[in-house]
Amino acid sequence: MRPADLAREHGISTQAIRNYERDGCLPPAERTPTGYRIYTELHASALRAYLTLVPAYGYATAGSVMTAVHAERLDEALTELDRGHAQLLRDRETLAAVREAVGHLTGGAIAGIGLPAPPGPRSVGEVAHRLGVTPATLRAWEAAGILTPARDRATGHRRYLPADVRDAELAHLLRRGGYLLNHIATVLRQVRTAGGSGEPAAALDAWQQRLTTRSLTMLTASARLDDYLTLRAGTPDRLDLKAT
Repeated sequence: MRPADLAREHGISTQAIRNYERDGCLPPAERTPTGYRIYTELHASALRAYLTLVPAYGYATAGSVMTAVHAERLDEALTELDRGHAQLLRDRETLAAVREAVGHLTGGAIAGIGLPAPPGPRSVGEVAHRLGVTPATLRAWEAAGILTPARDRATGHRRYLPADVRDAELAHLLRRGGYLLNHIATVLRQVRTAGGSGEPAAALDAWQQRLTTRSLTMLTASARLDDYLTLRAGTPDRLDLKAT
């Protein structure tokens, strides 16, 4: 096969094929005496695996998996996939926590989000530490209309009351769900309004659909990678291919 043959199937450029080989996402291609690359069904299978891993796990993980496979570090490649599945499980648990939280928030409770809310006002640094973000992140959320902490009259410092911590927790979870700041601000305004649970419910339903889609994409990626590993294991002299 020529680079164009591989590229045509996926609607990508021949330069992309060469880049993938250079980066270790494809096995090294043999060359003709005149220097042209020779690709085989093995390379086509590797490309299918890589291009399905990308939407499932992201570019970085997809590249790490393929380069580990080509370096004969299969356990390392599988560990990368395991991390992706573990993150997906955490995201599902996060979504469940947000759903429970949204069901309670209009009543003023904080059930379902992280640890029990701290009593009394908290500083921006304390809330940032609680969430594992920077104070600058919280200030950015405030500028976007997501958070509305009061200020200490004497010092001018921000004072996060339990309701503000609740909002910060929910904002953090929605950010992990991929929502933009302006959308999160809308959701928080709805949550603060009695009876305004429709918008958060719709947002969480969309989040659920994205997680379902990602799960199915992971299944497809695993199948393509398994196809490649099976073909690779049965390819004679596959370790003797050398990049030139």
